[in-house]
Amino acid sequence: MTGPAALAGLRVLDLTGHRAQLCARLLADMGADVIKVEPPAGDDARRIGPFLDDLPHLDRSLFFWFYNLNKRSLTLDLNHSRGADILLQLARSADVVIESYAPGTLDRLGLGWDTLHRENPALVLCSIAPFGQTGPYRDFIADDTVLTALGGMLYINGFPNHAPVRPLGLQAYHSSAYYGAIAVMLALLARDTTSEGQWIDLSMQEATAAAVEHVAGAFFERNEAEPRRGTLHWSRFFRVGKCRDGYIMHCTLGDWTSLIEWVKSDGKAADLDSPDYQQVMYRYLMAEHLFDVLDDWVKDYPRDELLERAQLLRQPYATVRPPEALFDDDQLAERGYFVEVEHPELGRKFRYPGAPYLFNGTPWRVSRRPPLIGEHTGEILRDELSIAPQALAALFAEGVI
Repeated sequence: MTGPAALAGLRVLDLTGHRAQLCARLLADMGADVIKVEPPAGDDARRIGPFLDDLPHLDRSLFFWFYNLNKRSLTLDLNHSRGADILLQLARSADVVIESYAPGTLDRLGLGWDTLHRENPALVLCSIAPFGQTGPYRDFIADDTVLTALGGMLYINGFPNHAPVRPLGLQAYHSSAYYGAIAVMLALLARDTTSEGQWIDLSMQEATAAAVEHVAGAFFERNEAEPRRGTLHWSRFFRVGKCRDGYIMHCTLGDWTSLIEWVKSDGKAADLDSPDYQQVMYRYLMAEHLFDVLDDWVKDYPRDELLERAQLLRQPYATVRPPEALFDDDQLAERGYFVEVEHPELGRKFRYPGAPYLFNGTPWRVSRRPPLIGEHTGEILRDELSIAPQALAALFAEGVI
């Protein structure tokens, strides 16, 4: 028997654009009531493909679907004085507001921190901007590529003596979202003691820099800039090698004796049976040569055959698979990772990635599919602000909602 969701009872107003929508999604997944506030013409993420069946439509963006699962949608023109007033009324009873406008925008709309804090002293405001709310870069615009470059992530990605390579996906956006969600929950914990909300000023560039696991350590501990290493992990104990029909992740931290005896039995050990290689630090120092020998060993092996035997020998090897192969992954299937989400208006179900974490008493769950544009506008304004149907119709006619 499971209890209420971890963040049940919390109300979050999500004013973010496509660069920061994962932050509120993480809170929604833990049970918070997240209201996605978007312009009457629709959020910018709704225009980003791919689209279901390659048919562009504001309600068929797979990009929007992923980042807005478990949320409700309220359309509201915040540039209209009536729209800003409605948002302020909702903020009076909200716990959290998350926004990613250009710095200064909320003040221009009459919805800045001073106003929000005066109207609701317990409110937590999380402002996510490329370079934060202050400083010389405050007004600069940056996308994920720029943020990975200025956050140090891009520089270390790629092969030695070659140009850096853009990291896969939207890692700067995602790093910022996770830091934002963590900061919000910490502010809520502090509020339990002080009854006061806080303004969180989150720099996406700073969050990206903090998410690169080894770069800061090398710089602050040794005053060194980390180099590009190709597929060699910075610890120097892992590297990706190419098998006959796919890729494998080598690891030299397992039972070295059983590994090298296996390689020797295939006649591919070269000098790796030297007693020096029994020492972990020697394997660290000789990593490039060591993995070159192992690469030559695996190049004619079928990938899955190699993995199966490695696991029997308790070697921490793993296959490197393309994203589309994850749908048929036995381990993910056993864990029930992918979940079916029904879209009744389409008469179909779609597979979504599941929980990024496991809670025992308050498990991750899907409470609602991503919202259609403005789907919950009427119910929110009626139930939360007691706006009558005639007044709603007037707001619609004026383009406020």
